[in-house]
Amino acid sequence: MMAVAAAQKNREMFAIKKSYSIENGYPSRRRSLVDDARFETIVVKQTKQTVLDEARAKANDSSLECTILQAQEQHQQEDKIPQEVQQTVEDQNDDEEEIRMVAVDELPQKPQEHVPSADDEDKETDAGLTEEEVVLQNAASESPEAEKEVVRAAVVVRLRDGMGSLGRILKAVEAYHGTVVHLESRQSRSEGVQFDVLVKVDMARANLLQLIRSLRQTQSFGSVSLLSENNVNVKAPWFPKHASELDNCNHLMTKYEPDLDMNHPGFADQVYRARRKEIAEIAFAYRYGDPIPHIDYTETENKTWAAVFGRVKELMVQHACSEYIAVFRKLEDEKIFVKERLPQLQEMSDFLRKNTGFTLRPAAGLLTARDFLASLAFRIFQSTQYVRHINSPYHTPEPDCIHELLGHMPLLADPSFAQFSQEIGLASLGASDEEIEKLSTVYWFTVEFGLCKEKDEVKAYGAGLLSAYGELLHAISDKPEHRPFEPASTAVQPYQDQEYQPIYYVAESFEDAKEKFRRWVSTMSRPFEVRFNPHTERVEVLDSVDKLETLVSQLNTEVLHLTNAIAKLKQPFC
Repeated sequence: MMAVAAAQKNREMFAIKKSYSIENGYPSRRRSLVDDARFETIVVKQTKQTVLDEARAKANDSSLECTILQAQEQHQQEDKIPQEVQQTVEDQNDDEEEIRMVAVDELPQKPQEHVPSADDEDKETDAGLTEEEVVLQNAASESPEAEKEVVRAAVVVRLRDGMGSLGRILKAVEAYHGTVVHLESRQSRSEGVQFDVLVKVDMARANLLQLIRSLRQTQSFGSVSLLSENNVNVKAPWFPKHASELDNCNHLMTKYEPDLDMNHPGFADQVYRARRKEIAEIAFAYRYGDPIPHIDYTETENKTWAAVFGRVKELMVQHACSEYIAVFRKLEDEKIFVKERLPQLQEMSDFLRKNTGFTLRPAAGLLTARDFLASLAFRIFQSTQYVRHINSPYHTPEPDCIHELLGHMPLLADPSFAQFSQEIGLASLGASDEEIEKLSTVYWFTVEFGLCKEKDEVKAYGAGLLSAYGELLHAISDKPEHRPFEPASTAVQPYQDQEYQPIYYVAESFEDAKEKFRRWVSTMSRPFEVRFNPHTERVEVLDSVDKLETLVSQLNTEVLHLTNAIAKLKQPFC
């Protein structure tokens, strides 16, 4: 647990540390996950590069001193080095590569002046710390105990000279007091390399770093890469494994927007700005398991809701998809949707839980794309509780509770749409920054501004359309271009933030959209699969045979129930 916590802490240092705002040079007509995801990518790259540069510079400054100290310590503790390794060095002193591999007690030689070459450049680059090594080194530097703690890591070594070089890897692991727990080889696709060898080892952190640097000095190896520590991919961003960890997923891209944007309808309204701040602080204080705080909405706020509610109810009969209309009427029947007052998030959350297992969580504003999408994986929708300004009831530059309640909530109570939303969230867990951008774009053109076919007519299911009648009428008209929904092309479609969209994507059905989305997600670079366990509210990483066997057993039980149900339905009436 200590090792996992250390790894998580080091991954978090690469996380976004800035807020998205007008001050950062991103003015737009409306805020969206698409722009936010792009901004996240830029900031994370800048932060990550700064951290890596500092770590590499520090490592270069102290590398010679550390090498001498380690060598002196190893001379004093020769009994800890296997005798057969020392004998190997003596018996094979004609093989300089292997000497560099196993002679861990050799003092550094005085460098000689020579003309730099391309090979020297490669060696210099190889000597620098990779991102994974920075994470590992920072974890080791936490304390002397952390440095000596044995961790499990996967190392990929590319063999230029075939399997004959495998023995050198094993001897080096032994020399650094490690234990090989798994060994696997595959033919390499890299030019000039015959095999890729995956070696999983248990080894002290400090020794692991020395092992990697030692292996890199051997010309027989094309490259040496550290993949993971404690079965957690350090390359992948941290993501929540349990619903309670969403308490750490409340980073805002837009904070108190009226204070920042002169074009915001509430910028000059001091009362409105104070109200927004008050409601935002309530959301910031929320923790997993708490009841959703009750907001006593003012007469003005309820008046704003009534205006939008009446307009949406009028237009939905002709332009909304049948799934939306069915849930909307059900919400009216249960007196959750009434024109006179804004619904409370808690009563809406209870309604969603009964229908699809989705629940709500209060948010202070527009979250980072990664945080928002991660919540969907747990069937949790992070919703704002503040209301747009009364001067602009039919348009808001950022999501407010009217947008959430009228746009998103009805379809989150539809089983097929709820499943699609969760699959987008699951696909985002551990995804790269570039893939988060693509997922955000798919989300934008589907969940926010999606259209679908229904009896040869085009209907709206996107929340941004169903809660903004101006763009709804534009979207279903002949003015924009309607394209069939294909995730691969949708994911890279430029997003328009100043005017209405010139292009909308039309799904044949929710089921068709889900199937296409699943096929597209399978091509993503994430090296593992995840599943959500609804009983534990936990996301499980399917990275071991034991976990897969457990899942297969559960699926077999479900298939048995289905088979029995089919057999009983086929029985004749008594």
